[in-house]
Amino acid sequence: MANESGAGKARRASDRGPYGRLSRERVLASALALVDREGLSALSMRRLGTELGVEAMALYRYAASKDALLDGLVEALFLELEERLAAEPEPAGTAQSPAWRSGLHRVARTMYDVCLAHPRAVPLLATRMLAVPLARRPAAVLRNHERVLVLLRGAGFDAATASAVFRAFTAWLLGYVAVELQPMVDNPEEPDPAFRLGLHRLPAQELPTLRETAASLAEGGGPEGLAAGLDALLDRFAPR
Repeated sequence: MANESGAGKARRASDRGPYGRLSRERVLASALALVDREGLSALSMRRLGTELGVEAMALYRYAASKDALLDGLVEALFLELEERLAAEPEPAGTAQSPAWRSGLHRVARTMYDVCLAHPRAVPLLATRMLAVPLARRPAAVLRNHERVLVLLRGAGFDAATASAVFRAFTAWLLGYVAVELQPMVDNPEEPDPAFRLGLHRLPAQELPTLRETAASLAEGGGPEGLAAGLDALLDRFAPR
């Protein structure tokens, strides 16, 4: 037919590049590597096809649209979370930190490490979750939801309380990572701390507290801050 659909073209486009035939795993890994290097604005089907040595149309076998490709990047982050968790022993739990609580700390710290390894992809954890209904999220995302809820139900929380803790846990983790990754340094090459932070750009009379606190904000809270905040949150809900 003279007017072929994009899907028809995609089915005929070769997906064999210079390093062999593509797979979904290779496509997502290459997309994540591209975003790690150049940011989300650099990602397009054409650019990714160039990276893999294939026509852009060949990629539609593995991601039906740009949005599907972005969802695939979220999937790749959660697959890395699963790989990292599988490589670590399950926490045994103690009297001070029972297994459910240690398990939540383990998930939070591992996700924190994944995010710091791929900071340019982290915004997708918010934007795509806002755009994609629960049942349509990637399987790896849903498995992590299940993992957290199983820990909470195993701790004795009823469904309503487990839902509340799940929301609070997710909000704290993603919010903490977002704040941790905010750029605070104005000029990394500047040796003088005040100029490195750009304090001369902040009006001293209008923003005195922010100027005074800027150096501490730039240091970040690290995994210790993540754990301390999570403990404070869980103390609010912990079974008595």
